[in-house]
Amino acid sequence: MLKILRIISSFITFALAGYSLITKNFEFMPYMLLFLCVSVFVTGVLELKAKRKTRAIISFLAVAFAFFVVIYAY
Repeated sequence: MLKILRIISSFITFALAGYSLITKNFEFMPYMLLFLCVSVFVTGVLELKAKRKTRAIISFLAVAFAFFVVIYAY
């Protein structure tokens, strides 16, 4: 279930980023960053399940930073 959620959120992130680059319309950038946060968060949870704590901590720190940027900038 988590792998499917990671794939779906990564695809949505990629689609929104591609749309923004092609059309030069950046109004969906906060949503792209939120889906990126979801994708990296799920990756962190999967790393915790695989007993790789350092990678999980790095993933959670990246999510916290990106989420802070989303809230602060938008």
